[in-house]
Amino acid sequence: MGAKTIFGVGVDAGSNRTRVAVLEVTGDLVRLAGYGETRSEGWKRSRIADARAVAESIRAAVREAERSAQIPVVSAVLGAGGAAVGCEYSSRGCEDDYRRKLTQADVNLVIERAAHVQLGEDRMLLHLCLREFSVDGRRGYRDPRGQSGVSLQAHVSLITFSTREHDTLVGAANQAGLVVEETVYEPVAAAYACLRAEHRRGGVMLVDIGAESADLVVYMGDSLVRASSLELGGARFTEDTADGLNITLVDAEAVKLQYGSAVRDPEAARSLIELPAPPGRQPRTIPREELAFILECRAEQLFRWVRRELLRICPEGRLYGGVVLCGGASRLPGMCDVAEAVVGLDAYLGLPAGIRGWPPALNDPAWTTVAGLAMYSARLKQRERERRRSLFSRIFG
Repeated sequence: MGAKTIFGVGVDAGSNRTRVAVLEVTGDLVRLAGYGETRSEGWKRSRIADARAVAESIRAAVREAERSAQIPVVSAVLGAGGAAVGCEYSSRGCEDDYRRKLTQADVNLVIERAAHVQLGEDRMLLHLCLREFSVDGRRGYRDPRGQSGVSLQAHVSLITFSTREHDTLVGAANQAGLVVEETVYEPVAAAYACLRAEHRRGGVMLVDIGAESADLVVYMGDSLVRASSLELGGARFTEDTADGLNITLVDAEAVKLQYGSAVRDPEAARSLIELPAPPGRQPRTIPREELAFILECRAEQLFRWVRRELLRICPEGRLYGGVVLCGGASRLPGMCDVAEAVVGLDAYLGLPAGIRGWPPALNDPAWTTVAGLAMYSARLKQRERERRRSLFSRIFG
């Protein structure tokens, strides 16, 4: 009997664009079945200002994905990120009176204890990420089962989210006709789509730069050790361009996309660009280097924050996997160059990998997160199928 097909659906409801991806998974084969995209409405500074408008954006993108995939979409994994995200750390353990071999029950107990921490008001647990275990005070164990010891301790990272924002986001998806299978921190999903296991083991940072915020995760030795968010994204680059060049936001976005670069080029000093002008006014020309200077200043600020986050968990500032950039704002030319100069690590764009039928038009870091969300959805369905099969075999086997 051939492997049964599973459809995984991801929804990335960003503050600028809403994207949906549908993956068809048969055994080990992952194929893009369909996708949809629309302009987002109802967001302000990475928070939901109008849930009904967000729901309409999700509904429009889902309809496009349904037409593309030729299947109905009823449930999905939903991305979450932005200023509502936080990260905390917890260590809890258990101790016995005698030395014994540690079991799965001991592991379950210390993880459960580590998860039960007092969160602040309007905070909920989005992800519990195991960092390592300690056996009799010795750290560094990934799987302590079978080890002999008196005490066991679990060290975990807790990614938290605003309960209010989470409920509003899930409610908007429900209004759009979707059952939310799970909510996933967007850089975690992006990492799922573009990072291999060896990248995580060597240490790697992924930065998802969207329209209104930059979200990051740091992996070291297979463990997620840091998650953080900054309200600084592509929209801020556009606002700087509008302010610095005295043009409208619409014109600033067009100028940024056509001529922008996060790195000043000596050749740009001799290159002129023509700025849009109001009706009845003559267009102005400026050196292209002037635009690059504005964008470079903001990019340096962004990556100084990235550098500070890195030093919080890695004082020597070294990750062998470097810095991976995702999100629509990472497409600005020169962003990887600024990241390398400021953070001091190799930087490159993270693109979805391992998906057959992924069109060249979507070979874009803006689509990495939604690809990871769809892959996550498929994995959830596979695990549920395996659980049911195991239950069936225990009852009727």
